[in-house]
Amino acid sequence: MDLRKIKKLIDLLEESNLAEIEIKEGEESVRLARTPRAGHAPPQPQYVAADPHHGQVMPMHSPVQAATGGRPAEPTGPVLPEGHVVRSPMVGTFYASPAPDKPPFVTVGQAVNAGDTLAIVEAMKMFNPIEADVGGTVLAIIGESGQPVEFDQPLFVIG
Repeated sequence: MDLRKIKKLIDLLEESNLAEIEIKEGEESVRLARTPRAGHAPPQPQYVAADPHHGQVMPMHSPVQAATGGRPAEPTGPVLPEGHVVRSPMVGTFYASPAPDKPPFVTVGQAVNAGDTLAIVEAMKMFNPIEADVGGTVLAIIGESGQPVEFDQPLFVIG
C-alpha cells in the first residue's frame, strides 16, 4: 500500500468520529487507531465502510445509545447460547446465502464441520466466506442477511 493511500486513511480518520479503521488489500493491511488527547473525551465510534480507491465513506451501523444517567450501561446485545462464537473478521454486509434466490448456507440445528462456509461478508466489493473454525451444531444465527456487521460482531454460535 503506498504512502498516499495511508495519508488518505489518516485524513479520513481525522475528519470522522471513527476510533479506528482497518483496511486490507491482498496481503497488505493497515490499521489506524485514534487515541484520546489529554482533556478530551474519547470519540464516539461510528461504523463505516471506506473505499480508499474512490474516497467514499458509507455509514454502516449506528449503535444504540442507552440513557443510563451515569450508571454503567446494561448489556444491550443479544444473549448468546453457550458454545463457540463465530465473529465477523471485518466490517461489511452479511449474507446468509450465496444469492437472494438460493437457500442459506446453514440453518439452526444443522451440523457443520470446521471449514464449512457459514455465510459471506461483503467488504469493499469483495465477497469473503465466513467459515466454521470448529465442528458442531449451529445453535444460533445472529447475523441478519443483507444487514451491516461490525468487526468482531458475533454472527453464529456453534455447540
